[in-house]
Amino acid sequence: MKKILASVAAISLSLGLIACDQKNKTTNQEQVSEQSLKQLNIGYQKAALKLIVAKKTQAFEQAFPNVKVEWKEFPAGPQTLEALNVGAIDFGYTGDTPVIFALSANKPIDYLGYEINSKSSHDLLVPKNSTIQNLADLKGKRIALTKGSSAHYFVAQVLNKANLSWQDIQPIWLTPADARAALDKGSIDAWAVWDPYASAAALKGDTRVIFDSSQLHSVYSFYLSTPQFLKAHPKDAQKIVDTLNATDEWIKAHPQEAIQILAESTGIDRTVAEKVLSKRPDTVQTYYLNDAVIKDQQKIADLFSELKLIPNPVQINEHVWKKQ
Repeated sequence: MKKILASVAAISLSLGLIACDQKNKTTNQEQVSEQSLKQLNIGYQKAALKLIVAKKTQAFEQAFPNVKVEWKEFPAGPQTLEALNVGAIDFGYTGDTPVIFALSANKPIDYLGYEINSKSSHDLLVPKNSTIQNLADLKGKRIALTKGSSAHYFVAQVLNKANLSWQDIQPIWLTPADARAALDKGSIDAWAVWDPYASAAALKGDTRVIFDSSQLHSVYSFYLSTPQFLKAHPKDAQKIVDTLNATDEWIKAHPQEAIQILAESTGIDRTVAEKVLSKRPDTVQTYYLNDAVIKDQQKIADLFSELKLIPNPVQINEHVWKKQ
């Protein structure tokens, strides 16, 4: 009996030591994972308020004190996601449409988080003296927009409202700066664009708004990363979202400073920056994606697939990171 008890005790001790060893291994692995991030490359756009404020206030440098933080600027979402695709950045910010094009091209990208933008963030503009008076007048017209940007889906929604198709217009693929110049020269008839460019045009006073996004459902923006980064650095991914939300609180507490940062970043007049900020909801928190947001994104993907604007169909829920 004593031998049996001794054997049981020995086995129990061995199991306990194994469990302890496994626990220590797990803890060590977690520590290695947390310490393995040496550099964080952030892709941002001049108009991405949260990120430009975070850059100015060094929010990420403070949140990741032992990590080298690099900031890389891009003109729009498609360029941001291409940088993500080639590993030049670890996460970036875009509107609701660029990621659909990227995923359709089989680029390894996952949704990290989303935020709800101002519903008045997109305008369809025409010159003040244009003969275009309503959406029906867009038929046959040259409409400038940035291909694969949030304006791409905005125009799709406008055409739907007007009972027009893409074949009924002449899409002219231009960046915002080039589109502004083209509108001034009269080489395009209309321009679909987002803030701050839309607000700048409104204050300049030489354009009219034919349609704006306030007449549509909620507009989302997204923070995107790669499956590889999110799998290797789940705690860092959560810290990214936490830092974005801390930055939003800073913007709420320092509206005048935020206006100045936006004006300096974009090179727009402070009056324009004030107009942009006035459209912004009081709180723009970053959330992890839920079923409703996934469903809305799937609608965009399905529409673009139906219109043959993308080469391959996309299943959004296959590209959403789940918080650990």
